[in-house]
Amino acid sequence: MSIPEITPTEFAARRQRGETLTLLDVREGWELDVASVPDVVHIPMGAVADRLGELDKSQEIFVLCRSGRRSLDVARLLQQHGFRSTNVSGGILAWSREVDATIPTY
Repeated sequence: MSIPEITPTEFAARRQRGETLTLLDVREGWELDVASVPDVVHIPMGAVADRLGELDKSQEIFVLCRSGRRSLDVARLLQQHGFRSTNVSGGILAWSREVDATIPTY
């Protein structure tokens, strides 16, 4: 199963155009305390399978983590459960490089 990807730059541009996009951040809470972007749905990776009911199947879900690995796994899980999901490639590290350099890296 192929998982679509989007760069942080592409995601941010779509959001700036006014598109309503669901960004699911699957990092741990402490990671969001260190580096975060606004307007995310936060469900740690280990809890996603148990909390699928909190997500809207009618919306495409964009998945974010630190580097893109966990988010790819979660995007795959979401697709297996009938969601349209896209991995945000490079995660928050790429977001810091491409979109907002004030976001710390860790």
